Amino acid sequence: MYRMAANRLLHNTSLVKNSGGSCLLRFPTLRAVITSSWFSTTADPQTLPNQILHPSDSSTSSSSSTTAGDDPRQRRKNPRAEFEEEQAHVLQASLRHVIKFGWSKEAMIAGAKEVGVLPSIVGSFPRKEAALAEFFMDDCLQRLIDRIDSSEELQQLIPSQRISKLVRIRLEMQAPYISKWTQALSIQAHPLNVPTSFKQRAMLVNEI
Repeated sequence: MYRMAANRLLHNTSLVKNSGGSCLLRFPTLRAVITSSWFSTTADPQTLPNQILHPSDSSTSSSSSTTAGDDPRQRRKNPRAEFEEEQAHVLQASLRHVIKFGWSKEAMIAGAKEVGVLPSIVGSFPRKEAALAEFFMDDCLQRLIDRIDSSEELQQLIPSQRISKLVRIRLEMQAPYISKWTQALSIQAHPLNVPTSFKQRAMLVNEI
């Protein structure tokens, strides 16, 4: 293969005389060599006599590509997305049991049973109690953002009044869990949970 390439390369060289009268070999440019068919990685149909290309092959491939999206298996929802949605339902239901069980695994098990999910799903949360407290923080932030976007009253207030109003709204969301909030703070203060805790509070301050 290398000998053939060398022969073809030498075949395309030319003799050129310089000003001194001596002859020099002029090789083809590098771009011409690379873009030539010698180094092509695509198979030439003429070099494959045993392979017959039918005109219908192109139409078949195009039709198969257009119908691929109609595959029922592709129309199914992503299993991971379904599982994450199921986890969110469990956490949302678990918040209603925090007053009784605190920010704990027991509250999450009660939430799973409430939405008809096997309690074993609680084992899929790597940081169980922290996941519940962080879900509550994210849920409150989203509700606050919705309130900001939909309230015309807030838009009419001066900045200091608006900030005071938003802080009050956010504290009212937390009021039902005030008796258990010290437990939530201790969970969020754990070294493994501190980065997420800081990030959530920074996002809250930024939105306000």
